[in-house]
Amino acid sequence: MESDKNIVEKETSNVVIIDFMAEWCGPCKMQDPVIEEMKKKFEGKATFKKIDVDKEGELADKYNVMAIPTLIIEKNGNVFKKYVGLTSSKELEKTINDALK
Repeated sequence: MESDKNIVEKETSNVVIIDFMAEWCGPCKMQDPVIEEMKKKFEGKATFKKIDVDKEGELADKYNVMAIPTLIIEKNGNVFKKYVGLTSSKELEKTINDALK
């Protein structure tokens, strides 16, 4: 099975939302329902990846993740927007829609 790192690097979808988190992180658990809501809304339009920073530290370093939760929205392989801390569904939905344009 491929690691999350390889999956992210090989992703060919136009818009990718990368959720950097850790199992022990309380705010990350609070972010989960928002991510799940966005997955349903953007099914087939955007790809969602969850990256555990404890297991994929090198990937977290590549994206300069200093705190969690951190959400990276990529468009065509480039960082479109980065959120550090809890992000509302309204804000995230707006950004994903902008990235899909």
